[in-house]
Amino acid sequence: MLTIETLKSYGANTAEGLARCMNNEAFYLRLVGMGLKDVNFDKLQNAVASGNVKDAFEAAHALKGVLGNLALTPLLDPVSEMTEKFRGKEEMPEVSELMHQVSEQLEKARALEA
Repeated sequence: MLTIETLKSYGANTAEGLARCMNNEAFYLRLVGMGLKDVNFDKLQNAVASGNVKDAFEAAHALKGVLGNLALTPLLDPVSEMTEKFRGKEEMPEVSELMHQVSEQLEKARALEA
C-alpha cells in the first residue's frame, strides 16, 4: 500500500512532495499514484527503442516535471539525466543503462501500491 513511510523507504523526498501539496497527505499519495501511471513512461521507452530523440526528449522532459513535483528522487535522477542527454541531439545517445534504471525504479515504485 502506498504510504508516506513506504515512499520514504523507497527514497522519495516526501517532505518536499507533501509541501507542494500543502501537506495534504491523501492528495499527495493520489498524485503519486497517478504519476506512476503516466503514459510518458511508455512513450519514453518506445521512443528510445525506435531511436526517436525528439519524442524521447518530450517524454523525458514531461516526466522530469511530474517526478520533480512529486519528489520521487529515485526515478527523477535517471529521467533528468536522460532529458539532458536528449536535449538538442539529432541522433539517439547511449541511454540503455539509464533506461534500465528508470524501468527498475518504476517497477519498485509501482510495487509499493500493491
